[in-house]
Amino acid sequence: MKLISTKGRQETCVIIGLSHQGQSAEKLEEFLEELEFLAHTAGIKTVERFTQHLDVPNPKTFIGGGKLEQVKEYVEEHKIDTVIFDDDLTPSQMRNVEKMLKRKIYDRSLLILDIFQARARTSQAKTQVELARYEYLLPRLTRMWTHLERQRGGTSTRGGAGEKEIETDRRIIRDRITLLKEKLVKIDKQMHTQRKHRGSLVRVALVGYTNVGKSTLMNLLSKSEVFAENKLFATLDTTVRKVVVKNLPFLLADTVGFIRKLPHSLVESFKSTLDEVREADLLMHVVDISHPQFEDHIRTVEATLAEIGASDKPTLLVFNKIDAFPEPPEEEWKWEGEVKPVLRFADLKKSWMAKKHAPAIFISAAKKLNMDELKEVVYEHAKSIHMERYPYNHFLYELPPEEG
Repeated sequence: MKLISTKGRQETCVIIGLSHQGQSAEKLEEFLEELEFLAHTAGIKTVERFTQHLDVPNPKTFIGGGKLEQVKEYVEEHKIDTVIFDDDLTPSQMRNVEKMLKRKIYDRSLLILDIFQARARTSQAKTQVELARYEYLLPRLTRMWTHLERQRGGTSTRGGAGEKEIETDRRIIRDRITLLKEKLVKIDKQMHTQRKHRGSLVRVALVGYTNVGKSTLMNLLSKSEVFAENKLFATLDTTVRKVVVKNLPFLLADTVGFIRKLPHSLVESFKSTLDEVREADLLMHVVDISHPQFEDHIRTVEATLAEIGASDKPTLLVFNKIDAFPEPPEEEWKWEGEVKPVLRFADLKKSWMAKKHAPAIFISAAKKLNMDELKEVVYEHAKSIHMERYPYNHFLYELPPEEG
């Protein structure tokens, strides 16, 4: 299949989604907003959206035949490079749509896998992403996907001259999956040994939806420079730093962000990375309170924590980005000399959000708002865990406080 060239210009795309009985048109728009942000993170410019209401997806082409013709006319007229579906396509749907549109076809899972592959830095993350990608690819192999020639090592195959290319590719991928799983087992053992050598400090892990400001908060608390930017999945590799609040040291881990409709293969392959979460003494669940769907984000994170076996951890809910809160009441703003407006937290603390998710703290990591209260709450939790673990170290808490 010949695809149009994108050399010298930004890749463009259209995105496609379905509304149905279980997903309203309003909810679909939320998902498409997120899908467009995912495309932006992957370096692809979204030019147009196509939506359709169907009770169930078309088993052959996901969307209806008439809508697919409309998409075809648009991508040909505007020379669109890529078509991205918000939901996962079956292998036959992927094949049929690709054959008709003659464009690169992505579903949400493949787009997320591409972003993860581009952002993985450590051997562990690269291995995990490669494993997830091959597990995604295996059932979707068609003649349009046969691009493993270099790994075949010549024309001779174990299946003899009659073995099809597609069967050869499947065998290559299965062998590669086996090797990657074995490699991950070795890496996991090394990481477990490293965690054991950190000693018995209290462990705190930052968790949350992607792009809620975990890395910014990590940098602020640990005075480090963990990579952070306004894109989805800026952080893939778990970063651990030693933090001292008052006179109490503890370990703080920044982990990969979660997202709705996260590919199951990615959750499975990244479970070892999330060992930092499972082994943590305290979770700091960071939420972007300025996001219109922050409640959905909370539920997504809680569901993913349950999936990896970490739902029973003591959790501190940290509502971040209060400086970008959409419509704060007039009474919540005050001036302090020449300083810019500072948000008053009294009303927010009394809200249903704080009561439902207690303990809850409202902060802005970017603007450094209410950080003293956050440190105090984390300190009290870490101190309680430390005292329970080492009851005879009470002298540690009687020393003059020294901020670290």
